[in-house]
Amino acid sequence: MDKNKCINNSGLISKSYWLDSTYETKYPILKKDIETDIAIIGGGITGITTAILLKEEGFKVGLFEADRIAQGTTGHTTAYVTSQHDIIYNDLINSMGNEKARQYAEANEGAIDFIENMVNKYNIDCDFYRLPAYIYTTDENYVDTIKKEAEAAKSLGINAKYVENLDLPFQVKGALCFENQGQFHPRKYLLKIAENIPGSGSEIYEHTRIVDIEHDEVYTLITDTGIKIKAQKVVLASHFPFYDGLGLYFAKLRPQRSYVITAKIKDKLPKGTFVDAGEAGWYFRSQKYRDGEMIIIGGQDHKTAHGNDMAECYMNLKNYAENTFNIEKFMYVWSTQDYITIDGIPYVGNLTSSSKNIYVATGYGEWGMTNGTAAANIIRDLIVKNESPYEDVYNPSRKIITEGIKNLVKENFDVAKELIKGKLEIGQYNADLENDEGKVIDVHGERYGVYRDKNGKLHLVDITCTHLGCELRWNSAEKSWDCPCHGSRFTFEGDIIEGPAVTRLNHYGEGKNTIDSNVF
Repeated sequence: MDKNKCINNSGLISKSYWLDSTYETKYPILKKDIETDIAIIGGGITGITTAILLKEEGFKVGLFEADRIAQGTTGHTTAYVTSQHDIIYNDLINSMGNEKARQYAEANEGAIDFIENMVNKYNIDCDFYRLPAYIYTTDENYVDTIKKEAEAAKSLGINAKYVENLDLPFQVKGALCFENQGQFHPRKYLLKIAENIPGSGSEIYEHTRIVDIEHDEVYTLITDTGIKIKAQKVVLASHFPFYDGLGLYFAKLRPQRSYVITAKIKDKLPKGTFVDAGEAGWYFRSQKYRDGEMIIIGGQDHKTAHGNDMAECYMNLKNYAENTFNIEKFMYVWSTQDYITIDGIPYVGNLTSSSKNIYVATGYGEWGMTNGTAAANIIRDLIVKNESPYEDVYNPSRKIITEGIKNLVKENFDVAKELIKGKLEIGQYNADLENDEGKVIDVHGERYGVYRDKNGKLHLVDITCTHLGCELRWNSAEKSWDCPCHGSRFTFEGDIIEGPAVTRLNHYGEGKNTIDSNVF
């Protein structure tokens, strides 16, 4: 199954433009035991940036990616390069204080400069542009909130201002503008940087899934084929840390899916990136496409496996686009997954307060381009200098504020509810499926997931998530089995699409047109 391309119920072909417009990488698979100074797990923006920074410091680094680099969340982003992460700075000042709010602002503003410097250093043609970022509202009730956010951001050193009007195809009540932000093509940027990692004892390995870590005098990473990597230090940059180390990350991260559609429009968007401050949460920006431009529109966010018919998300995006813009032609649609922390700030630093040589970077929300870049710089500084100017605000072991505790209780109540609910619900023993349809069935009191593909073949899997045992749900848009607890996702054949799971689902074959209960 090509997990990057499928037909959904809206009739559109789903594939990330970033993947479609770049070459497929072919880095080697690790086939023998090796040693390296620093092992980096995860080949997204954090892993690749961390690898090049540490190589430049003289370390031998090994970058290990379970699939192909820059193809997961980084390959499905909307690629906003901005410190404007919704309306957060006024709340950060009130909850964490001015100093930590300033750290967060500086880290992300600095990440924009860093990306621009890397573009110039490596002469990368990746459509990088500086432009303003806007949060707008069409609801009078949000105007005061936006004005307060503008003042809070300015107090932290961000070039921010409140504006009353925008040249958009609809009326706004007001908007917050951050000047001198950015956007780019993330894969063109990262693939060029990655080309500079191999050599002088450093290497990138693809299709190399790490499933366990042992620690004695050094760290030993073990792949799913039993190969071992010894390293003095380890960086977990795998989106969700598959290795927890008693850091309880499974209890502190919420998985969230969002959806993207792109189109050519007859009118030209004003220069900038745009986010709706209201509950609808739409966001859009233009992107260079061949000799012209297209518009990228996102939204329809929901907790993973907690929506209704996921295919409706694409249709809702399409309807919004048609009602808002002068559409000439729809082009790409795709979805992505983000992890959100209980207080909204990523976890970057030592995995736990007692683990000094293993580091983690996770929980970027929907703002991974700057947070992921900032994370790489923080980890480089912690390894090289044993300190970072931004370590306090990002500290994974930081004190949880009252609102964060409420979120922690709620998230874990939801996980427990889903775990119990999944075990008690009984599917129907009925494989009378239409082609391209999936459902949960009951066989001798056990729940299984069955999908009939477009050719009429049945695919049966055990739908107990191999991470922590929650029951999976069918995703009609991506034709996948998704975990409502921690966001692991699997193909209809049981292969892992996204972690934290490191073990595939049991798959009971394909090709039969009926379910034979005797095989169980």
